Amino acid sequence: MKTTKTRERRRPGRHVPRKRFSQHFLASEWAKKVVAAIAPQPGDVFLEIGPGTGALTLPLAATGTPILAVEIDRDLAQRLAGQVPPHVTVLAADFLDIDVLPLLSGLAPQRTAESSSTAAPARRLRIVGNLPYHLSSPMLAHLVRLHRQTNAFADATVMLQREVADRLVAPAGTRDYGALTVLVQLHARLTRLLDLPPGAFTPRPKVRSSVVRLAFGPPAARVTDDVRFERLVKALFSQRRKTLANALKRFDPTGPAVLAISGLDGRRRPETLQVAEIAGLAELFASVHRPAVL
Repeated sequence: MKTTKTRERRRPGRHVPRKRFSQHFLASEWAKKVVAAIAPQPGDVFLEIGPGTGALTLPLAATGTPILAVEIDRDLAQRLAGQVPPHVTVLAADFLDIDVLPLLSGLAPQRTAESSSTAAPARRLRIVGNLPYHLSSPMLAHLVRLHRQTNAFADATVMLQREVADRLVAPAGTRDYGALTVLVQLHARLTRLLDLPPGAFTPRPKVRSSVVRLAFGPPAARVTDDVRFERLVKALFSQRRKTLANALKRFDPTGPAVLAISGLDGRRRPETLQVAEIAGLAELFASVHRPAVL
């Protein structure tokens, strides 16, 4: 039996999923459901993260939308490049390490025969992807950073481990509400679109998955110092069961004074704070540390 498996792995043209890339390939019947949830529209230009074997790339491409597909596995990238139509560009690279905007700038929405006599649809940059489970948090942080720095993307529709999706959409005061929730919800409105069983992928992952849309927009609250805000968020949720008074005292010596100014109840737990309340605390810390103007 072991001999048979070894022969299958070495069969020419067969790709063996690589654990270091967390490769789980979406079945075609589920890919159709995901594409329907993405709902591509005229004018859309897609950045796809981790196209793999093209389960999403090919049906998305069939709608005529231009796609930049970034695949870290060079073997898969080379194979997919030979299967896609001309309006799809496949790039072998690590999404976390490249500047995608110059590459996307050359992609323009296709004009259909029906629209050739009318005005071209407005160009809209969108992101899709099956994010590697072991890199979902840094990937999400990078997506938020891209939006914050460029304001170029309308949304991102991504497949994630169900537990990560639960954290993203969690309301304040619940068990799943945490630092990741706050950092993403400050810049995006979250919607769970679809749940996928392990059988939707090959090989089957040990966890269930979900498709979530991040609709980017103006911040949910004013934040003038993103670094301080992120430090505060991580400090609060590392002590989520302590009282707010104790958590702020540990975060900064001026914590008691900031709490007094904020009007918040120091007996509350950090996990009960809304995004806007945390942003307000960050702004107060920034103000008390701002040098006085003479």
